[in-house]
Amino acid sequence: MIGYVTLGTSDLARAAQFYDAIAAELGTTRMFTTDTAIAWGTPGGAAGIGLTLPFDGQPASVGNGVMVAFDARDHAQVDRLYALALAHGGSDEGAPGPRGEGGFYAAYFRDPDGNKLNAFVMTAG
Repeated sequence: MIGYVTLGTSDLARAAQFYDAIAAELGTTRMFTTDTAIAWGTPGGAAGIGLTLPFDGQPASVGNGVMVAFDARDHAQVDRLYALALAHGGSDEGAPGPRGEGGFYAAYFRDPDGNKLNAFVMTAG
């Protein structure tokens, strides 16, 4: 149902380095690049993610309660995505590990602009 999600950034070049690393680990690439926006994903595939300088010219801000989750293949990929995020200017919001009962394994982190992200895998409980 969701085609893509767009997040704001104040520094497109810095954000591009962060999301290029995340996208490469997830096996995808940039779909397009302009002077004010970049999008990653696979046409016809799962939902993509885009970054943009805010259209209104105001500073980018973080949505309260907003989070984008990346669907990982396995626990090891969740761990790698978390490590890549921190290595590329992201910050910790919850180290990789099981959450609750039922096979949900996740890591939480923020991108360099403060947008909250998650990498997760759901396995049979």
